[in-house]
Parts: sequence; structure tokens; C-alpha cells
Amino acid sequence: MIREGALVLADGSVFEGELIGAERTVATGEVVFNTVLSGYQEVITDPSYAGQIITFTTPHIGNYGTNAADFESRGTFCRGIVVRELARRHSNQRAESSLEDMLRQHDVPGIAGIDTRRLTRILRDTGAMPGAFGSVSEAELRAAAIAEPGTDGVDLVESVTIGEGYTVPSVDPDNRTRIIAVDYGMKRNIAVHLARFGTVEVVPAATSAADILARDPDGVFLSNGPGDPAMVPYATDSITGLIGSVPVFGICLGHQLLGRAIGASTVKLPFGHHGGNHPVKHLATGKVEITSQNHNFAVDPDSLSGRATMTHVNLNDGVCEGLQVTGELAFSVQHHPEANPGPHDSHYLFDQFAEMMQRAGQGVH
Repeated sequence: MIREGALVLADGSVFEGELIGAERTVATGEVVFNTVLSGYQEVITDPSYAGQIITFTTPHIGNYGTNAADFESRGTFCRGIVVRELARRHSNQRAESSLEDMLRQHDVPGIAGIDTRRLTRILRDTGAMPGAFGSVSEAELRAAAIAEPGTDGVDLVESVTIGEGYTVPSVDPDNRTRIIAVDYGMKRNIAVHLARFGTVEVVPAATSAADILARDPDGVFLSNGPGDPAMVPYATDSITGLIGSVPVFGICLGHQLLGRAIGASTVKLPFGHHGGNHPVKHLATGKVEITSQNHNFAVDPDSLSGRATMTHVNLNDGVCEGLQVTGELAFSVQHHPEANPGPHDSHYLFDQFAEMMQRAGQGVH
């Protein structure tokens, strides 16, 4: 049965459509757009989308279904999804259910039949903004959108981090390297990559530097995650206590938090980077990598002077995509080398972390 509804942005823009997924009278969040051509399940289950409504620019979504193996976290944290056309049927040998069944099972509302091209152009011109969709009047939806706080000034990490730690065994049982991964909203595939280099112990976001160092790690990984890095001071305090004591590698939010821990500043981008085709230049080699990205905030490169060197730059808009802390075994990147979905051009960064641990005289017992 068709459930008619509408999406209304805080600026009053209205889009009529058909409600899909979990039933909601009203769903609100910060509306962003993602340009991946495939990988919708991985995107929806990425904790970095907490507080956001994901608009998929690819017009046909759901055609290959969903399965348990492609979940990137223990569930879903986004506020909803917006699509042009939801596939009426799915076809893939790996499929275990349809996308809509997954949305219902994991309590994710959505709206289909939307002119996502027009919506994306609005977000490109005005920036990501709050929105609301549902079955109530346009006036009620706009009021809900205006009341939505968005992701500025909110600690979203506490809503996605794990409550208790867990361990991912090393791929090589003879490898005694110990890596502590701090979960700010970590994707499952990151732990899979790290396990190639040792046993991975995943700990909650609020774990102190003293607690981490007491576990005698060979390296510390700072994960991706959602929201404003300025609202996670407990994370920056912990990272400050780690720098100089153990090799550190950060991705996405972990990159921003490392930057803030050394005194750099972060800024919010107009509409963020969400997609799997962003060109990034590795400044040391001059090579251009096609990368997967998902972030609304970034490190201000001008604030790195005397603290760190920028190692990568986004060729679309000049955003800082990587940094190396001056005189320390600590580095980070804004993009996602584990991808999933996305290209694998940046996989070498995990090897770089492993080499850094070895150079530090750690990882060999």
C-alpha cells in the first residue's frame, strides 16, 4: 500500500514522495547527499551518519538487495534515507532480503520518488541543512525541520560508540602485535584490515590514555565517527596523552581529533564529502588517489603550522586530507582507506601504520 508523504527542508523547499521503510509520523535530521554508485547497505550502516538523513544521488537503489555480511556496524544510526526510485525487486546471489525489509527490520524510515537531482543541487548551493519527512502537513514538517539542531555542537560519538570492549583476533595466530582501536563509530571493515597486522582490541571512545597505555599496545588506531570533533573533548584529551608514547593512526573523525589534540582547529564544510570518487593528491609522491569519503568537518590546514605537515589534499576543494605530526609517530587521513564501498587506492596506509609500529621497535616481542 502506498504511503504518501513529503520531505521539507528548513528553507521551505518541498518534495512530495512515497514513504518507505520503518513507519514514522515525522523523521528529522541533517540532510546530506552521497554519490556512491553502489554500497548503499554499507553507507546506511556506517555509524558516521548518526544525526543525518542520507540522500542517494544514484537514481536506482536496492536492486541487489541486502545481506548480513555487508553490515558495517552492529546496526543503523542514520535518521533516514531519501531515494529517487526504490527497486521493486532485487536480484543477486548474495541477497538475503530486500532493502526495504532491512529498513523496516532496523527501524530506518525513508522516502522515495523524490527529485534527488533538484535536492542535491539545493544542498550544493546552500549547504547541508536540517530537514523533515513524514505524513503530516507541510507546515508541520517545516516546523520540525527548523527545530532540528543538526550536527553542530552535538556529541554524536556517545550515541554510537560501544558500551564494552571486544577483541578481533589476528589473521596470523603467530603475530603478537597488539593494536588498540578507539571506537568513535568504527566501521567493521576497518577492524578486518587492522587484524592483518595483529590482534585488535576495540575500546569505547571515552577510554583514557592511561587505560590505553596500561594495555601495552604496539599501536593505537583512532576510528571514524559522526559529528562535530569539538564536542568530543574527552577524546582529544586522551589522544594528547598518547602522542609520543605509542604510534598513532587516525581515519576521518580520528584524523580531526588528532588535529585538535595537537592544537589545530577544525571547521565545518558547506555540504561535506560523501561519496566514493573523490580525488586526493599524496603530496610526497604526487600520485592522485580516488578515495571514499564521509565527513562534514575538516582540519584547517592553516592551523597546522609548527604542529604537523599536511600530507594529502583534496583536489576538488583543497581540503586537508592527511597530516603527519611533527617529530612524532602519529599520522592520519580524512578519507577512508578501507573504503567499503569505494576504491582501494589508499589501502597502503594500513601498511604504513604497520611499518611505523615496527620502526618504533614495537610489534616484535
